[in-house]
Amino acid sequence: MNNRERIKKMITSAVCLALCMVLPFLTGQIQQIGNALCPMHLPVMICGFAAGPQFGLLTGLIAPLLRSAVFGMPKLFPNAIAMSAELAVYGLVSGLLYRRLSGVKGRIFISLISAMLAGRLVWGGVTAVLLGVSGGKFTLAAFAAGAFTGAVPGIILQIILIPLIVSALERSGFIGNEKKSEKSEKSI
Repeated sequence: MNNRERIKKMITSAVCLALCMVLPFLTGQIQQIGNALCPMHLPVMICGFAAGPQFGLLTGLIAPLLRSAVFGMPKLFPNAIAMSAELAVYGLVSGLLYRRLSGVKGRIFISLISAMLAGRLVWGGVTAVLLGVSGGKFTLAAFAAGAFTGAVPGIILQIILIPLIVSALERSGFIGNEKKSEKSEKSI
């Protein structure tokens, strides 16, 4: 990766991280609405698609912890820590699969759904461990409610918005032309 490409990915990551900091304000800092709409998930997954798996992973890892430190939301333990693992997986898996499935019809949806499932499973596992260590309980019903039932509006929002945004970024030439940029780098 040349310096120009690295800088582009760093700027994309910084913009996505900034969005993670401000989008939750749209929910009015009301935890129930934030839990339902999952506003931090959108920019992290877009970062994975647009900047790649490494930058998506780092953005997802940092965002909840930074937001917790700066604004006190999400609460650090166990929420921000578990979200940090979840969002890191979102950024990693969306970016990794999107690149690996280059040329495959439906790669945006395959990458998105895979990232969403993997991230929610990691969130559940980390939450169970954190609560278990602190003497709390995390039942299967609590996992289902937190990962799926309570997050239905956010899941729908992600399934609609992310493919639209990623498709627009592809059409603009901002992402999705990895092979073209590799060929042009070799010819220089």
